[in-house]
Order: sequence, then structure tokens, then C-alpha cells
Amino acid sequence: MCGLVMNLHDLIVRRIGILIIFTMSAESMRFDLKSGATKCISEDIKGNAMTVGKYHVVYSNTESFPVPDTHKINVRVNSPHGHSYHYENRVESGNFAFTGVETGDYIACFWTPDHKPPVTVVVDFDWKTGIAAKDWSNVAKKGQIEEMELELKKLYETVSSIHDEMFYLRDREEEMQQLNRATNSKMATFSFLSLVVCLSVAGLQLWHLKTFFQRKKVI
Repeated sequence: MCGLVMNLHDLIVRRIGILIIFTMSAESMRFDLKSGATKCISEDIKGNAMTVGKYHVVYSNTESFPVPDTHKINVRVNSPHGHSYHYENRVESGNFAFTGVETGDYIACFWTPDHKPPVTVVVDFDWKTGIAAKDWSNVAKKGQIEEMELELKKLYETVSSIHDEMFYLRDREEEMQQLNRATNSKMATFSFLSLVVCLSVAGLQLWHLKTFFQRKKVI
């Protein structure tokens, strides 16, 4: 019986791993930011999906603490329609968490003031959305649930996320099909008008040549 439970547990864990690969969205990166420059990162997030992010400046000079103003950054996170969800000015680290109402590309921008002489700031940025943004350690701690029940809960959340993602992709596909149909209709109209213009110009040229030769009594 114990062996059967362990096999079931391993199977659930493997399936959760496979499903999470296809549903979770997480970006963890490190990038350089020069004085006066701006770095923007976009993430496609569907409506009512949770997103969390954290960032900090990597400052190697441990003798100088706190971090000098030359290595502090400004951060802004905007929705696809330009609504601000997070803004920080001259900070060395921070985090944000929100549930997006709009569907589309959310943009996180980092920039530093212009300094003389110029410096290069190294930034660590971790951005998670959907099921990847959920803190399962707190779920297990608060609920006092066993490991098997926690894995089943993860599986349920993952399947629900896949279900929502399928509807989201279907809606996006329908939008793209409508755009393609509208584009094809406009191209067909443009092609017809181009053909009419070409035939009209050809007819005018023939008429002009005919009248010219008639005046010259060639024909």
C-alpha cells in the first residue's frame, strides 16, 4: 500500500512539473543599466492573473554602504493601456504585486539619472505571473496540509490555469483571424482600385495616341 502511494505521489509530481512548464511564466534576469539609459521589459499577462516581481541593484563594493545615489534606480510598471501599477524613485531594491485587470503586454521600465562621470548599474530582476506567482510555501504553512494534499492542490491550480490559458489563446486567435479577414478585404479593395486606375490610364494613353495620329493624318 505504501509503495502504491509513493508511485501515485511520484506520478503527480511528474505531471505537475510538465504542466507547470507550459503554464507558468517567470523571468529572472540580470542586466546592465548605464547612466541616463532606460531598459524596458514586457510581459504578456492575461486579465485577472496575478503577477509579482522583485528587483535589486547588485553593488559589489561592500566597503561603501549604503548604496550611493549614482547606483540607485527608478522603476515604473505600466499596464497595456498606460495605467501605473508600480513606481519607485531612486531606490536600490523593491518589489511589486498586483492582479492585472487588462489583458496584454505589461511593461516594467528601469532607468537611472544621468551622472558625470557615467556609471554602469547591474540590476537583478525576477518577474513571475500566473501560477508561478503563487507562494506555495505559505499555502502549506497556513493550511497545515500534508504533502500529498499540497501536490493535489498544485495540480488543480495548474489545470485551472491551463483551462483559462486555452480560452485566452482561443480569444487571441479569433482576434487575429478577424484582423486577417479585415486586412484581406482591404487588400482586395486596393487591388481592384489599382486595376481600375491602370486600365483607365491605359485607355487614356490609347485615346491620346489615336487623336495624335489622326491629327498627323497617319491613320
